Amino acid sequence: MSTLEGFEGVYIVEPISKYLRYLFKVSRIHALEKTPYQEVVLAEIEGFGRSLILDKFIQSAEKDEYMYHELLVHPAMCLHPHPERVLILGGGEGATLREVLKHNTVREAIMVDIDPVVVEFSKRYLEHMHRNSFNDPRAKVIIMDGKDYVKQTPSSYFDVVIMDLTDPYASEIAKPLYSPEAFREIRRVLRDDGVVVTQAGSSYFYPDEYKWVLGSVKSSFKYISEYWFWVPSFGLNVNFVVASNVYRLEDYVNTIDERLRERGVTTRLVSGRFIDGLLKIGVLYP
Repeated sequence: MSTLEGFEGVYIVEPISKYLRYLFKVSRIHALEKTPYQEVVLAEIEGFGRSLILDKFIQSAEKDEYMYHELLVHPAMCLHPHPERVLILGGGEGATLREVLKHNTVREAIMVDIDPVVVEFSKRYLEHMHRNSFNDPRAKVIIMDGKDYVKQTPSSYFDVVIMDLTDPYASEIAKPLYSPEAFREIRRVLRDDGVVVTQAGSSYFYPDEYKWVLGSVKSSFKYISEYWFWVPSFGLNVNFVVASNVYRLEDYVNTIDERLRERGVTTRLVSGRFIDGLLKIGVLYP
């Protein structure tokens, strides 16, 4: 019997692991472009809405992108007492930038993405995700390899670095930024009490890659916090790692709600209680 018997229409088959595939039904392709780095698609996916897809991997889906972006941004931003300068590596669709700019402490948010086509594509088609964040006077977009940008940045410049890159197993473009050498440079460009956060793939489906990223972070930072959440459109558990040489996230969960409120930040998912629960669950391994 055919594995697709009973299925009609157009589908995207997305790799979930080395052995599993996720099947999405596509009702419409809104746009498709090819860049020197990757294929960029905006598709209407049944159950998830308008979705950004890079090289067959869903990056952001309209229905649940807030889960990923809130969990990436707000725990790290709230861990820092007064984040003014924030660096975003990747994040071409502008949703991470959107969440960062919710914090009224931010004076400068620099987003660095290697692919200008993705950024322009996002500006044109993904207003429902970036919500005009690219035009915020505090925001600056730089088209450049993130690794090179960090190397050229003065020491002790940023308060928070947010790594919104493709998965370490999904693309060779981002992989060097997950290396121990890259995190040494990130530590250098952070102020003494700086905070870094990265999405780190999936500890369950790609445990070796996750442990490699975690080891890279640990090689440069004293306090490491790990949490994960199941993002429906990704079809897997997404892991996040927050690190600092001064602050430990577990010690500051009781300040998250207060800092969100003081900074005028509204969220759909993140709260102090929610993050405390995720931290207590522990890391999911096979």
